[in-house]
Order: sequence, then structure tokens, then C-alpha cells
Amino acid sequence: MPDLADSAFLRACRRERPAYTPVWFMRQAGRSLPEYLAARGGTAMLEACLRTDLVVELTMQPVRRYGVDAAILFSDIVLPLHAAGLDLDIVPGVGPVVASPVRTAADVERIPVLEPAHVEAVTGAVRGLVGELRGTPLIGFAGAPFTLASYLIEGGPSRDHARTKALMYGDEATWHALAGRLADIAATYLRLQVEAGVSAVQLFDSWAGALSAEDYARYVLPHSATVLGAVPVGVPRIHFGVGTGELLELMGEAGADVVGVDWRVPLDEAARRVGPGRALQGNLDPAAVFAPWPIVAERVRDVLRRGKAAEGHVFNLGHGVFPDTDPDVLARIVELVHEETGG
Repeated sequence: MPDLADSAFLRACRRERPAYTPVWFMRQAGRSLPEYLAARGGTAMLEACLRTDLVVELTMQPVRRYGVDAAILFSDIVLPLHAAGLDLDIVPGVGPVVASPVRTAADVERIPVLEPAHVEAVTGAVRGLVGELRGTPLIGFAGAPFTLASYLIEGGPSRDHARTKALMYGDEATWHALAGRLADIAATYLRLQVEAGVSAVQLFDSWAGALSAEDYARYVLPHSATVLGAVPVGVPRIHFGVGTGELLELMGEAGADVVGVDWRVPLDEAARRVGPGRALQGNLDPAAVFAPWPIVAERVRDVLRRGKAAEGHVFNLGHGVFPDTDPDVLARIVELVHEETGG
């Protein structure tokens, strides 16, 4: 069995300059794959995330089809909140919806502690995947405190995060109590995944781009640092958000080994902003895959060229795979990245 430590993905995360640039895709398991639709059928999202057999199958599908250099656990960032007992669901076409939003100190107190038993289906899936993946690393993940808090406060997805910011600015004690409790849940969830066998973790702060650098540093960074600091030494930590071009240095300071970059900031500029001591991940625009292949290939090569400015580079999209993406294009991108960089 291949030695995981020698995998191109883990070497890039450790800034060790692998023989070729590794590639995987956020949301590589999902509706873009016909085999995903066939396997999941009508199973609700959160139910699917708690079925060990289904998690294993859906995680493996893109590895089989694309030959990516890392798998990412099939799950959702709100899964640990749901599993711990909070009344929330993922509504198709909407996203996470919370029955009783969290807006007071009393609301914060009713958020349960995450226990290992709550996510036994997830850790069981991780153990099964480690055996199936053999030499391919498995990435575990969690939602960052700010993004989870936003869903809980707003009651669902939000464009302006107005209620979230109002709580941060107007009741700082309650905000930090909420973010601290969510940091504990995320830290526990990541630690359990590592103990079950994941090789790296990614912390998704999907909505952090709604914040100024000053607000991020004051209200968010300490809690994200708590989560990333709980990951056992030696396990690479990726930190990703959307619209976070002005926050890249701070996101690295939160404890990331790898800073994920969306499509808005070129990787050579991102490397300058992040500074030394960290690798980068990204950052092809996920919409670019719908262009004619010569344009896609040109953009892939541009990302690879700019990625050379980083101390380590993991090729990825600048966000998740769109549901109507042609899987064959993603397969060609994997082949191109490997061919262009020596794989």
C-alpha cells in the first residue's frame, strides 16, 4: 500500500514541493455526478450524511471517476449541529434552515455539547474510507464558528448577515459565548475525524468575506484559532472562505497550514498577502469549466503558473463544483494539471 506521507497532496500541504501539483475539487462529490444521484436517490441530505454506507460510497465516487489526489468526506458543515440535537434541516433550493434562531444568551445556553456518540456514523465512515482509499488521503472538515453562527442567528442563509453583525456589535458577550460554543463543537468534530483516520482537515468559513479585516480580527479570528489549534500536530489544516481576499493573511494567522483562495485574487498576489510559511489552495473560477476546452486549459495553466509563487500549491476550484458541471471536464482538468506539472 502506498505511503500516505508521500502523497503529493500531503507533501504540498507541508510545503515539501511534491513531484507534481496535486488536485482535488470542493464539492467533487455531488449532483454533478450521475452516480451520486443514483446512489443518493431521494434520501434527505442530513440523513445521507448519517448513513455510513452512503457516506463511504459518495466520498469514493469522485476518486474513482477523476483520479483526484485527495478525497473529502461527504458531509455538510451543519451536520454536527443537527447530530447534537439542534432543530435544523437543509431545505432543497434554500440551504440550512433553523427552527428557532439563536439571538440571546439564553438561546446560546441551549446549544448542546457534541458527544462522540452523536457522530458515530461519520467516524465509522472515516474508518471505512481509510481502508478503501489506501494511498489517497482523506480530508475531514468542519464549519467555522462565524459561518455556523450566521446560520443560527439568521435562521438560514443570508445575503447581508445583518442580524449576525447586529449581535456581534450590540451584544459582544453573547456573540463570543455563541462563537466559543460553536468553536468547541467544530474542534470536537475535527478531532474525532482525525482520531478515526482523516489525513488533513479543512475549516470552511463560507461567509467570512462579509466582514472587514478589523471585525474579523476582533470577533472571529480567536474562535477559528481555537478550532484549528485543537487539530493534532502534524495534521495539515486548510482554512477556506469566499470573498476573503482582504482576510487572507489573518486566516493564515488563525492557524492554517494551507490557505484556500477563491477565484477573485490571483495566487501570486495571494501568496504575497498570506506571507511565508503557508501553502495555498485554489483557485480556478468554478464557472470557467463551462467555457470551451481551450479556454479552460489556458486558465488552468495560468493558475498553475501563478501558484508557483506559493511555497506549496494544491490545485482546486475557487469554490465548489456547480451541480450542472460536466464531469468529463473535471476529469480533463485533473489530467492536465498532472501532465503540466510532471505527474
